[in-house]
Amino acid sequence: MAALNYNHLRYFQAVALEGNLTRAAGKLNLSQSALSVQIKTLETRLGHALFERRGRALVLTEAGGIALDHANAIFARGEELLSELAQTGRGRKALRVGAVSTLSRNFQIGFLRPLIGRPDVDVILRSGSPAELISALDRLALDVVLTNQPPERDDPTRRIAHRLEEETVSLVGTPVRVGAGRSLQDLLSSEPLILPTAQSSIRTGFDAFASRLEIRPEIAAEVDDMAMMRLLAREDAGLAVLPPIVVRDELANGRIIEAAALPEIRETFFAVTLDRRFPNPLVSELLDAELAV
Repeated sequence: MAALNYNHLRYFQAVALEGNLTRAAGKLNLSQSALSVQIKTLETRLGHALFERRGRALVLTEAGGIALDHANAIFARGEELLSELAQTGRGRKALRVGAVSTLSRNFQIGFLRPLIGRPDVDVILRSGSPAELISALDRLALDVVLTNQPPERDDPTRRIAHRLEEETVSLVGTPVRVGAGRSLQDLLSSEPLILPTAQSSIRTGFDAFASRLEIRPEIAAEVDDMAMMRLLAREDAGLAVLPPIVVRDELANGRIIEAAALPEIRETFFAVTLDRRFPNPLVSELLDAELAV
């Protein structure tokens, strides 16, 4: 039996991702006719049609979907091999970290602190949306993703969500706005609030909490970035609902104070990795340090 030609598999992957023969040919620097021949050769070798045409688009058949899963796994392993062996003989090791752009910067620094300043380590930090970062993790372009939302279970990619810590949430603001001796119900009813957007687990918890108290709060801002919530609270735009770690420095110097703890509302932080044959040992160092605290 003839061996599988991995160049054909690479061409197939490109067409599958583009859904269009012309665009894929342009990216591969091949003529459309040459690429079409390569795909037909692979289909003959596998004994199944891999695409069906719908209008101008090429759509994967069931066999094509199976082939794409295998192609992605094969080429991901190749990237993992290059990444792992590229470290051999180097004096410095690289750790590629993805962090959800809305995540607390203080939490990120706390997680990375064991490696900060080490002369033998390069920390490469990338921010983005959860979907972007998880996709990069699956492609082995990242070693770990920091997030406050566990990823959906996806057994083929072998994702592992390591639960790091859970932070309680508080109502915080400037001393002038918080005042003295005011009840939580009074603050929530009468002061404008800075809240996370509806997609946040904190917002879901707060909305349920406010509903139980039969409060309809005045919303000054809905923000998907904890750093911006911190700035708005510091500028006295309203009272903010967030984990105290986000405003740790302001709480320490008194610029912001805690009006009330909201123990029913919590934010959980996760480090997401893949079950890799050759994991980056720096990830284990960070996870061990975090879980030992």
